[in-house]
Amino acid sequence: MTTNELQAPQFMKRSRAKIWVRTAILAVFGTLFGLTLFHDIEAGIYPWYAGLAVFAACAAVGFWMRKLVPMQAHAASRQVTLSFDRVYFILIWALVIGKAIFSYVVHIPVPADVLMCVILGLMAGRLSGICLRVHDLKVKNGFVAG
Repeated sequence: MTTNELQAPQFMKRSRAKIWVRTAILAVFGTLFGLTLFHDIEAGIYPWYAGLAVFAACAAVGFWMRKLVPMQAHAASRQVTLSFDRVYFILIWALVIGKAIFSYVVHIPVPADVLMCVILGLMAGRLSGICLRVHDLKVKNGFVAG
């Protein structure tokens, strides 16, 4: 076997790199949106329990969305690779644009706060689901011990 046959396809990124990128994006969005949410909750604009309910519901949906992520285990190189998920990408950008419109164009904070909780819930749920799915693929293919 040649070295190229042992490696994952070049157009696919290894799971570890993709997971770290997703984690960094979640940290940035979580920090920015978290500060805004904290301000709105503290000012009495948006109740914390409503934010928690929206976040939890969307985290469950995001966890389910892990099934939509194209993944592949490569036995020769002992790697799991992930492909780009266009549906999720378009969904998150549409929600971010909607949040920006409510925040900065029409100045209605409650829908913007709801969209922030939706975005964070989807991102956190999907990231945790992807991590578990990658681990399951690694165990199933014998890359790591279960």
